[in-house]
Amino acid sequence: MDRTVSDPGDYDLILIPGGDVAPLDPANAALNDWIVGRSAAAECGMAVCTGTIQLATTGLLDGCRATTNKKDYTATIPYGPKVDWVPEARWVKDEKFFTSSGVSAGIDMSLAVMEKLYRQAAAEAIEVGIEYDWHRDLDRDPFDKLAGLV
Repeated sequence: MDRTVSDPGDYDLILIPGGDVAPLDPANAALNDWIVGRSAAAECGMAVCTGTIQLATTGLLDGCRATTNKKDYTATIPYGPKVDWVPEARWVKDEKFFTSSGVSAGIDMSLAVMEKLYRQAAAEAIEVGIEYDWHRDLDRDPFDKLAGLV
């Protein structure tokens, strides 16, 4: 079902994608209000890569640990001055929010969310189904060194 930010309703999960052009306007008040409002009822919120910019500008990550794409790390973290940014994490869970460093780390994070919601066997079935090698160690991200962050 397609919806817009003007449509009412609650969501169980919120996923904010990132990428080289996202977000174009992280201070978008309507979008930020929507994220804050929908996150209140959601079981968990997730941001992949530079999608953490959008989530950080809402204030929802204030005081929380989070990570973001390593290549764009130093450009991203100013959008969340009250966020406890973790440069060496592949993905981070704090409270009900999950953040990941990049696309493949986003898959790792998503499998961790599936494990949280549906147990380890379900997450492992997804891992096998998509023929993916799940990196479960959220503190191990080889790209932090390549980006000169640690």
